[in-house]
Amino acid sequence: MATTEIVTVQRRRKYHWPEAQLNFWLVIMIIASSVLLGIFAYLTSIQNSLRLGIPWIFPYMITTTSLMIFFIIIMLGLISQQQLLPGVVVLGSFIFFVLWLAGLIETSIQLYGPSGAVNSYCGSRPNTDVIDSQQTAVWLANSSLCVDWRTAFAFEIVGTIFLLWMMVMAYQVNRDDYD
Repeated sequence: MATTEIVTVQRRRKYHWPEAQLNFWLVIMIIASSVLLGIFAYLTSIQNSLRLGIPWIFPYMITTTSLMIFFIIIMLGLISQQQLLPGVVVLGSFIFFVLWLAGLIETSIQLYGPSGAVNSYCGSRPNTDVIDSQQTAVWLANSSLCVDWRTAFAFEIVGTIFLLWMMVMAYQVNRDDYD
């Protein structure tokens, strides 16, 4: 009696990621996530020291940027093993795109919103007739907070656009038509 063997051959498809664009994306997103993590952690510590309530955007962006850094670390591990799948990148980028967009919208409302917006306090100048150290310190602190909010807004715009770009790039890698 003869036995028959069934042999299956699996071929793993290799995806060719454009190295320069992928590395550029990784560096920009690490920078954006780290800057935003630092800014919102700093703003949270200021709110705590002043014993004020913490707006929901602060812990939200701290969590979102921390998860983004974790996602990038996972991507780096998959890249080093040459197993970075475009589907995983598209899914992760879409999820983070939605999270960053929500943060961008709330930051823009807090910064440029109707009444009591952060930007409405940014134009104040100290009285030049009487300049004392306390007034200068208050002005410097206010100016620093305004710069932090504007920087956070700018980096959220950059991060959101770069996440959209990564979704497009991963789709093109999946189709093997990336130039």
